[in-house]
Amino acid sequence: MSQKLSASEFDIVLFPTVYSYVPVLSRAKKILMIHDIIPEKYPELTLPNRKAHLFWNLKSALGRSQANAIVTVSDYSRRCIADHFGISPQKIHVVGEASDPVFRLLEQPRLSPYLTSLGLPTEGRFIVYVGGFGPHKNLDSLVSTFTKFSTQEEFSDILLVMVGEYQQEVFYSSYTALKKQIEDLGIAHRLIFTGYLPDEELVILLNLAEVLVLPSLMEGFGLPAIEAAASGCPVIATQESPLQALLGDGGIYINPTQPSEIEAALHRIFTSQGLRLQMREAGLQAAHALSWDTAARQMIGVFHQVASI
Repeated sequence: MSQKLSASEFDIVLFPTVYSYVPVLSRAKKILMIHDIIPEKYPELTLPNRKAHLFWNLKSALGRSQANAIVTVSDYSRRCIADHFGISPQKIHVVGEASDPVFRLLEQPRLSPYLTSLGLPTEGRFIVYVGGFGPHKNLDSLVSTFTKFSTQEEFSDILLVMVGEYQQEVFYSSYTALKKQIEDLGIAHRLIFTGYLPDEELVILLNLAEVLVLPSLMEGFGLPAIEAAASGCPVIATQESPLQALLGDGGIYINPTQPSEIEAALHRIFTSQGLRLQMREAGLQAAHALSWDTAARQMIGVFHQVASI
């Protein structure tokens, strides 16, 4: 790849992630996308061993040294990258993200046959998590908080639905430890792992869910929360993310290291229909303000600016 991308005919080479970076030895301008600093801030939770950590640091450092510009997905990540690596913020450009148009309000959402086959009851209340199963996603805290919360009689019908690939996780996964925790707590009957869900199924689930919880120790953007908001689903999300700025009153924002804050947020949402409706409307408005057309224009602007250097 390094040899091929070093060909003389290229004017700009874009690496959409640090994972995809290889050295380029040509006159081409290089743009490197760094989505977040999670591997640097939480290496023991994202990289399985010391060798992987050292290799990642070397690859990331070489990529940054070659980059004529760095692109990230939010102002929050921009600040984190600038502070952590000591890079001038002027060298870091923000190209945002957005939900796919498939995430929308459905007129009469009903569980599909496929969702029913996964064990979701046609009558009931759901808390939903969507994402990976890496340790930095803080899912052990969500599970323990849900266990405590759902022991209260008024919340005893609620299920926790965890969406995302867990059997063939590409990155470092805590699924095995999480499964054991669930078994030890005796709540396997209250929790459903769906595995990967196509967007057409996920939008139904988000339309029916009472709330999506994203309790990660850090998120560079937090796209599942935007998709939930676009589907009319209130959000509880980590403060260590740009989501408070992106979703505003569409979410409740918690310190991910304080399980009591997650529980308090769940209590607020499940005991106030008025709050849920307010969050729904605010989230819809905020999510609709984001678009991939805007992101495309931002990226094209970076191309022009880098080409003129």
